[in-house]
Amino acid sequence: MTASYREINYILRPAKSIERKMLGEAFRCLSIFSPVDQYQYIGFGSTYFSDFYVFHKTLNIRKMYSIERDTNNKKRFEFNRPFGCIEICFGESNDILPTMQWKDTKSIVWLDYDYKLNESVISDIKTVFSSACSGSVIAISVNAEPAPVGDRFNELIRNVGEDRIPVGIDEKDFNKWNTANVYRDVINNEIQETIVNRNGGLDTNDKLIYRQLFNFHYEDNAKMLTVGGILYSRGQEPEFSRCLISQLEFVRTHTEPYLIKVPNFTYRELRYLDTQLPILNNLAVKLPGIPQSDIEAYSRIYRYFPMFAETEL
Repeated sequence: MTASYREINYILRPAKSIERKMLGEAFRCLSIFSPVDQYQYIGFGSTYFSDFYVFHKTLNIRKMYSIERDTNNKKRFEFNRPFGCIEICFGESNDILPTMQWKDTKSIVWLDYDYKLNESVISDIKTVFSSACSGSVIAISVNAEPAPVGDRFNELIRNVGEDRIPVGIDEKDFNKWNTANVYRDVINNEIQETIVNRNGGLDTNDKLIYRQLFNFHYEDNAKMLTVGGILYSRGQEPEFSRCLISQLEFVRTHTEPYLIKVPNFTYRELRYLDTQLPILNNLAVKLPGIPQSDIEAYSRIYRYFPMFAETEL
């Protein structure tokens, strides 16, 4: 399989960039549990390290680990490492994650896969949720493109096993964004099962609770799902209530997704819209030839919207 970083420039994906900034805003709320700069960040940086760059610059996280499965290009990854605080761990995530330091270290984990949900992804999910300590946040991203018609249900059976497929699901439940909805259900079921098993021998106040916070749908060149949330002990319920993370507009705690829709505007149109925002009534903002739905979509994400420009370095 060709490494995706050789085919996709991860810097130039607007929906992904918006999602990254939204996640960063959510992570700031974790300071109720512990200073955010004391967290460790675990992710898949690829050669671009886009998430590492943002989270180090904005959150000052200095303990960072990038898991890279492409062991044939170690020198390229090392060359592109943007900060000295990033440790690159070469190997499969199934092998690396069990060796990480989880005890007494709060973690922000983004398992950002470029392929579909499968047994390997589920294995990583079970490892992280059976190991991460209270106050940790975990996000999982997977490709949610529907398989060819006629093979959608069977593909999921091949990828995750028939016993993991929610009751009542059949071929018709995978069109458009419904594949992402099915994936979310499979992932959440695995998370809850892992938490139940982990809580078996714990005292009441130490038992862990998982609260879903993220259910992003977005599409740059493929339909993608990011689902995840926070893990905390029952004794820390007051801290969770005070952190106010649930009040963020893009947080989704149930089945309803947050669709990151990126409208296309010229730079001049973007600059004009920014001068009008924020505003309570989006109907008051108009641009010639621009659908009102695009203006409303932009008003929801303008604070996170990336600006790309050609430049000579």
